[in-house]
Amino acid sequence: MADAKVIPFGEDRPRRRGGGGARAARAVDAVAVPARPPAAQEAGPVELVAPVEAPAARRQGGAGDWDRRIAGGLAFLRRRITGEYEVDAFGYDKELTDQVLMSLMRPLFDKYFRVEVKGVENIPKEGGALIVANHSGTLPLDGLMLQVAVHDHHPAERHLRLLAADLVFMLPGVNELARKAGHTLACAEDAQRLLEAGELVGVMPEGFKGIGKPFGERYKLQRFGRGGFVSTALRAGTPIVPCSIVGAEEIYPMIGNAKTLARLLGLPYFPITPTFPWLGPLGAVPLPTKWTIQFGEPIPTDGYAAEAAEDPMLMFNLTDEVRERIQHTLYKLLVQRRSVFF
Repeated sequence: MADAKVIPFGEDRPRRRGGGGARAARAVDAVAVPARPPAAQEAGPVELVAPVEAPAARRQGGAGDWDRRIAGGLAFLRRRITGEYEVDAFGYDKELTDQVLMSLMRPLFDKYFRVEVKGVENIPKEGGALIVANHSGTLPLDGLMLQVAVHDHHPAERHLRLLAADLVFMLPGVNELARKAGHTLACAEDAQRLLEAGELVGVMPEGFKGIGKPFGERYKLQRFGRGGFVSTALRAGTPIVPCSIVGAEEIYPMIGNAKTLARLLGLPYFPITPTFPWLGPLGAVPLPTKWTIQFGEPIPTDGYAAEAAEDPMLMFNLTDEVRERIQHTLYKLLVQRRSVFF
């Protein structure tokens, strides 16, 4: 298989083409209304009746739609085989993400977890921004659902570039998929580079302490690290958008942690839930909880001086502000929630 073309990051980025105006113009050109003779003009308005489409024509249009889909699928496969597709310097494959990975995650988002998205207008239409969210659920499905929420509900269909832990890039298979989906290592250098290039970057500062916390501590935010994400946003001059996710805590209720087994496997924790490992592979199926993802008002950072990123007190205050906003919204959403599953 040929290698994909690697494009310089932040340069020659593909632009979305608006086809609505062109399609409308072609439609107008295709339907020519004959000029009315003088007698008809004097007689009054003439009613224009659209011709009734024949059943055969409708069947032909449906077949044409399937033909286009099949042709598009074959062209996609040809590009994958010949390597005629592009990835950026981080390994992000936009075409594969849009056409395959998003399509695989969308049924979970729409049908299984029935995610309700609020406040998406708080995400900038363009330019860099750092989305900071709580982390939970034993397995990191909340990060994947966050990606779908941003892409499918934002008017500009923006892509979220998630910062992931080292373990993600050490797992065979998962490493390659994570890179293709736009994830990158959670380090300040990569995050700043993405932000300065105008990308949306997602971070979950709780890390493994958040995703692997016991069920009894659900929706209680863990420590947000040392505020490194705030320092990165300050250096890039991009806003910070707090994000609260409700529903992920209950997909795998973690009632125990086999620490000895986790150490043997090199994992941060080994979860024990009401169904796992007792039911085997069936126990790995998440519970169909009802999710809500709410984006809060952005916190601007472009008004600070260049040396602000080195001020530990400022970083502490901003980190605490982001954490408090997320926690407050979590409590508010929990009060409004009728049921875990509905």
